[in-house]
Amino acid sequence: MSKLDEFIKNEGCVFPGKTYVEELLKPVFNDQRDYLFHVMFDIHRAHVIMLCEQKIIKVEEANKMLAGIRKVAQTDLTLVSYEPQFEDLFFMMEAKIGEEIGDELAGKIHIGRSRNDMGVAMYRLVLRGHLLQFIGYANQLSESLLVQAEKHTETYITGYTHTQPAQPTTLGHYFLAIYDVLQRDVGRFWAAYKTVNQSPLGAAALTTTGFPISRNRTAELLGFDEIVENSYDSIAGADYLIETATALMTCMVNTGRWIQDFLQQVTREFGTFYVADPYVQVSSIMPQKRNPVSIEHSRSIASSSYGDALSAIQMIHNTPFGDIVDTEDDLQPHLYRAFTNASRVMKLMYAVIATLKVNEEHAKKMAAKSSITVTELADTLSRDYGISFRKAHSIASHIAKQSICERKELYDWDTQAINKMIAEFVSVQITEAEWQKIISPEYFVEIRKIQGGPNPKEVMRMIGNRKNQLKQQLAEYEKIVRELNEKRQALLEY
Repeated sequence: MSKLDEFIKNEGCVFPGKTYVEELLKPVFNDQRDYLFHVMFDIHRAHVIMLCEQKIIKVEEANKMLAGIRKVAQTDLTLVSYEPQFEDLFFMMEAKIGEEIGDELAGKIHIGRSRNDMGVAMYRLVLRGHLLQFIGYANQLSESLLVQAEKHTETYITGYTHTQPAQPTTLGHYFLAIYDVLQRDVGRFWAAYKTVNQSPLGAAALTTTGFPISRNRTAELLGFDEIVENSYDSIAGADYLIETATALMTCMVNTGRWIQDFLQQVTREFGTFYVADPYVQVSSIMPQKRNPVSIEHSRSIASSSYGDALSAIQMIHNTPFGDIVDTEDDLQPHLYRAFTNASRVMKLMYAVIATLKVNEEHAKKMAAKSSITVTELADTLSRDYGISFRKAHSIASHIAKQSICERKELYDWDTQAINKMIAEFVSVQITEAEWQKIISPEYFVEIRKIQGGPNPKEVMRMIGNRKNQLKQQLAEYEKIVRELNEKRQALLEY
């Protein structure tokens, strides 16, 4: 017997074939069970209530349906597994409800709907939950960033461009920059939430139904903000998935960038950040090691989240505009995993930042090195002595290069030596007081009080504004979560 003949014999001629079951139906069933079970029954409830209110079914029928739905919804999921007589979880649960209330009555539950609009509604409900949960974790991390920013408005650090020492700033200014990026990410998740939280129910397979259903009522019962009005769009549009995946990818890329900074700052060579003991690991052989694995894992997990989100977009790319499996069972777990991992990153970095210790003296000492205050020399010559900035820049550049050649820091030069180098270009002599300001990271930061700059008072002003904004956002977030919970509780009580 050839391998092909043997395969055909083992598969059998009864549909579905063994391979089809093992490689497709079972995995899909398990995902549906693990991710969609409870929202499926919420949709059943909302649909039955609407059918009754629209007088499409009788009140006594609706009561029996809801009782059967309620009982089957309490099924122990650990006991639910794929059974070959059912194509998927939906048909299995319809049969289970039929066992409780009779097949005829159970069949009426499906009046005016399809697995198409029901499936999209389930995906949207699950994604809505993930979006809200993630926003909560991101806001928690945002709060810790504000706390640390306020604590370090006068902690002077080296700011970098192109990975090289650039100018002095403060850790508060830096943390606030991270906060702002993260909050823009949160804004992108809220935009995705607005797109996701729209109901496709009532579109049925594609063209709605001849029954006098109320699409707005099912949307209201399930906590959707509105309906996807065009019924073709309801089952064909996948932009709610793309927008969600894009928000995840953007956030994980943004987060990964400052996580990379943290890994640099905790090195012995930099020595600015000290990660609390619960978030480091020791070496099995090197007793001195304090490995910042919480930060390392965060970077790695962020990349994993990005990868799953990108996979979702790739699965949608170049697919037909319509109901198709590419946007359904195989895709959804990628987004769920992406959210799970993104949330892990938010929680881990919240723990790290909330307990972070900073070597302020060391950071300040480093902020006076590498000639990074020399921009202020160019500014002083231009602002106070009327020299063109380009020429002033050349003078400051010459002094910085000379410092490198002689392995000196700016503070190693006395005023007389500096004036001698300046005199090679212009007839200007700065004072001792001016030179002391020029080499001071504190003065460098203090004078940069333009809106958005690192001046401590300016940073405190920004922190105050953001505290108020975040307080309002948290209140709105809690209101949305509370209202959705109330709507679901009301639905369960029918």
